[in-house]
Amino acid sequence: MFLSKLTTHYAYFRLFIVSHKTTMDTSTLLLRFDGRSRLLLRSLLSGATGARRGVWVFQRQRRSDPDRCLHTCLETLCQQEICPNSDAQTLTTKPLVCLFPVAFQRSLLSFLHLTHPLHPRTSVLRLLDCLSQGEHAPNPWVSALVVQLRRDLGAPGGKEPLITPQCRERLRGLCERLRGSGGDDKATGWALCLGGPIEPQLSSSSQSGLDVVPQRKRKSSCVYLDSVLEDDAGQQRKRMKISLSPVDTERSCSSMEYAVGTEGLKDQMKTDWVTESNLCVFLVQASIPQIKEILESEMEWDQSSVDVFKVLNDCDPSQVEILCRMLSLSEMPEQTLPQLCSCLLELSPDLSHSTAATLIKSLLLGKVLSLSEPASRCLVTAVTSLCSRYPRPTCHALIGPVLEEGQTGSAQAELLNRLIEDCLDPHYRLLVFQMTIKGIWCEGLLSVIHALLDKKLELNEELFTLFTYQLSSQAPHFTKSMKYSKMMLTVLTKYNTHVTVAHKHTLSCCLSSNETFLKKSLQAALKRIKHS
Repeated sequence: MFLSKLTTHYAYFRLFIVSHKTTMDTSTLLLRFDGRSRLLLRSLLSGATGARRGVWVFQRQRRSDPDRCLHTCLETLCQQEICPNSDAQTLTTKPLVCLFPVAFQRSLLSFLHLTHPLHPRTSVLRLLDCLSQGEHAPNPWVSALVVQLRRDLGAPGGKEPLITPQCRERLRGLCERLRGSGGDDKATGWALCLGGPIEPQLSSSSQSGLDVVPQRKRKSSCVYLDSVLEDDAGQQRKRMKISLSPVDTERSCSSMEYAVGTEGLKDQMKTDWVTESNLCVFLVQASIPQIKEILESEMEWDQSSVDVFKVLNDCDPSQVEILCRMLSLSEMPEQTLPQLCSCLLELSPDLSHSTAATLIKSLLLGKVLSLSEPASRCLVTAVTSLCSRYPRPTCHALIGPVLEEGQTGSAQAELLNRLIEDCLDPHYRLLVFQMTIKGIWCEGLLSVIHALLDKKLELNEELFTLFTYQLSSQAPHFTKSMKYSKMMLTVLTKYNTHVTVAHKHTLSCCLSSNETFLKKSLQAALKRIKHS
């Protein structure tokens, strides 16, 4: 009798322990995996963005190990684990993947949908079998994703409809309501868009599942983005059409709601090999709606906002340019710039030179060129913060174009002088000085050159000679300019050791046409320069 009670208590004790482990944090389950797999699975636990983050992590891991696949990880997910039965009175076994949250299962299946050619087919199919067990049948979304992945693999079970009969009926009712009563002879609005009989049928020519909208309207019912690579006149942004078909409705949940892209991208994802370039394109496409939502939000941005911008580290210059064009960064309100720049500065690792240059050009160049009055506090904050972190890209993408455009007015000159004073190191000031020699000189540019010369640049003989020739050629245009005269005075006093006999003759010719009251002071300063 005592032994029987002891056995019963021991069984309940084991049941308590196992039940506690299955209901506690998923960190316990992750301990079954190696470090790299654990990192990937943690990224899949990120909610609606899990699949996108998983692709990003997997891409980084493959950079260091191009042969990496998830065979061991998938096999571990399929291992049977002891857990309490549904009646909580007995013990049973379930695949480890079934002990994870449903959100994780959706992210995992969405991730495998995009990367399945890189993993052993048998391991992926075994995982699908685990998620499809009769007693442990998953929720409808997981079931639909399982069927979709079977279609991707060309495995049995892929011809099943992606939606349940109940979901089909609800979609039918929704479409009927959107179509309206149809009492008028002339159909308008949703009635015109959704006109025609609604006959559900399984498409045999594609793997899209059950079609509820009429075939003649199928083209307009797809979610797509027109390619921004086309240079047609007037096309500046991608256009998005909203789908009412259950195929697109089912794709609007979980992380797959971000998998919008061109038809070419969809075809690439169905090939036998997913390259790193494909993953980059997916990351760019998947990030667009998230970044737009953040930019349009009036709430304060948090760490999750920073994570969304990490996609920039995986883009090449052309992809960054397309992303900036689609997001209309050049039209962004100035009050949003400080928050966006703060996110960009928190990215680790730092952005590449080309990526930073493209962003700076898209964000700031148009705003700086259009200045007709001193820059706003928000614009100054954005420019100085990016220039301090990315000085060379700022020089090439912002300062250089402003100087070369010949539009250096007083407002632009004030902003550039602030960058020279607060943000640029000596070698970057020298780089800007070289740009000024090639630029179109105007009164605003003269103040920039003067600010640079005040910093006592380390000019070599060749550069100083080129500068004196430019001074001579521009002198007739600034005979009455006080800015030109003050700049000349700085050259003769701070750079007198650079002046040779040839330079002295050139500078003397510059002063002969000067008509300001500083002419005599300039001539006296030139005479004081002695040569050994």
